[in-house]
Amino acid sequence: MRSYSYMHTGKKIDRDAHVICRYRVTTDLPIEKAAEALAAEQSTGTWTGISTLDEKIFRSYGAKVIDITGDMVTIAFPEEDFSIEVGGIPQILSVIAGNLFGLEALHGVRLEDVDFPSGIMKKYKGPKFGADGLRKILDRPEKPLVGTIVKPKIGLSPKDTAKYVYEAGSGGLTNSKDDETLVDQAFCPIEDRTKAVAESLDRLEEEGHKMIHAVNISTNGEKIVQLGEDAQSWGAKQIMVDVITCGFAAVQALAEDPSIKVPIHVHRTMHGAFTKDPLHGISMLPITKIVRMCGGDALHVGTLGAGKMAGGEKDDRSNLDACLSESMHRTVMPVCSGGIYPGVIGKMIEASGFNVQIQAGGGVAGHPGGVRKGAMGMCQAVDAAFEGINVVKYAESHPELREALDLWGLK
Repeated sequence: MRSYSYMHTGKKIDRDAHVICRYRVTTDLPIEKAAEALAAEQSTGTWTGISTLDEKIFRSYGAKVIDITGDMVTIAFPEEDFSIEVGGIPQILSVIAGNLFGLEALHGVRLEDVDFPSGIMKKYKGPKFGADGLRKILDRPEKPLVGTIVKPKIGLSPKDTAKYVYEAGSGGLTNSKDDETLVDQAFCPIEDRTKAVAESLDRLEEEGHKMIHAVNISTNGEKIVQLGEDAQSWGAKQIMVDVITCGFAAVQALAEDPSIKVPIHVHRTMHGAFTKDPLHGISMLPITKIVRMCGGDALHVGTLGAGKMAGGEKDDRSNLDACLSESMHRTVMPVCSGGIYPGVIGKMIEASGFNVQIQAGGGVAGHPGGVRKGAMGMCQAVDAAFEGINVVKYAESHPELREALDLWGLK
């Protein structure tokens, strides 16, 4: 029985004919042995030499270890290993992020990054709207988009939800959305909620203000496109999908269906189950790249170290860059949310730049003056950052911002 070496370090490969993955590996084995085991498990090999593996199969389909730097292992998977037309993202993930997490030889392994060749990338259409399309819808070409999440997460009626959205828009916000746990509960049916919110958005537009609200349509795979169509018919101007719980294929199905004519806001709830551990799981970066391929128009990327969620500025910046970097697909609007309030806006925009959507829940609803004044305080903080004015000085002539800074402070 023959076995073949999976080491290929130092030798050139055609990077546009391979899926290139970077893994952080923790092991007691020599790192070279651990890397070989990883490459073998995810391509042509198994735990022992086998009679059915010949050199031709290995050369054509075997993954190769192309670099080892410290605990970082880079592996190249031949493009032929992937079944794109039928298997799609589920099959891709089974290769690059499958059994490897259970290998006994590895104490920990984390998929840090992935690059896809053009042959795979062109099979995916990417966003219909993306960052530029959202800006066009909202007639906001330069300033950051400023949004809110309706709070409390659950419990409001359709009427109260619509009132919240109207007050937020009256305060100047460009975006609002359902929270990730709200879809079609008895206290707030999705049809009634969507219609009520649509009336608020129409009222705002009649008053001269453009705003969109993302209705959460996260549901079972066989129902999600129909629910997206229904939400549109009820007046939705944007739909939202919890990508981890629904699956990447749900985003792709919506983005590629010609009947869906509104942007898709992608929430990443549950990602922390496998992104939080720095030594095991999957980083957010590959998820961001795949969401962009599948057609998400806006995606949560973190707060660049400014909010309540775990994650650091460096990782969040990588996610943001992956949304906006040069690609054959449209850019994705990076969404910063999770513990955002006016006092952190300046620091966050300094790190993110202006091509971002800022989303605050408690930072709007928790304002002493209510939702409208909370929205005004958020917009004022963004205006100060955009104009390069010190936020404390700006607050001297903007009482809503001053109240917010008095309550939550400045970071």
